[in-house]
Amino acid sequence: MADDRFNDRASASARRRRSPAKRGADAQGLGRSRGGLSTKIHAAGDALGNPVRLIGSPGQRNDIAFAHELVEGFAADVTIADKGYDADHLCDRIVETGGQPVIPPKRNRTFKRPYDAELYKERNIIERFFNKLKHFRRVATRYDKLLANFMGFVKLAAIAIWLK
Repeated sequence: MADDRFNDRASASARRRRSPAKRGADAQGLGRSRGGLSTKIHAAGDALGNPVRLIGSPGQRNDIAFAHELVEGFAADVTIADKGYDADHLCDRIVETGGQPVIPPKRNRTFKRPYDAELYKERNIIERFFNKLKHFRRVATRYDKLLANFMGFVKLAAIAIWLK
């Protein structure tokens, strides 16, 4: 009987380690990149520059890792993104939803996919959103330890930007 209880405890602790509930460094959302410890905010916006989806991740995570989550559920005519989102699977996904990907090809691509350079200039709309977001001191300086709390204030700041 004692052996069964011990095995149950061991399996419970093993489940806790593998559980999707984030702990430790993952819960903080901090990642080491060139500039030191940082958190990356991935954003999807509408044509007016208003944020419609925000995802936080550690700073070393690649942009393309969250691309499908950003475009999920949107049926946009045009999807504009930077070179970090240049992947065939993402472009195929955008075309499947009836949109046109406006993503410049990476330098190391063998086949350079064409894109509308004039329309790509409109990408500065999302860059302006990030600039407005940095005006909120709590977001710019990252006072919160946990990623969930930080993203809560990012979303609160995004609501304030929407209301202006």
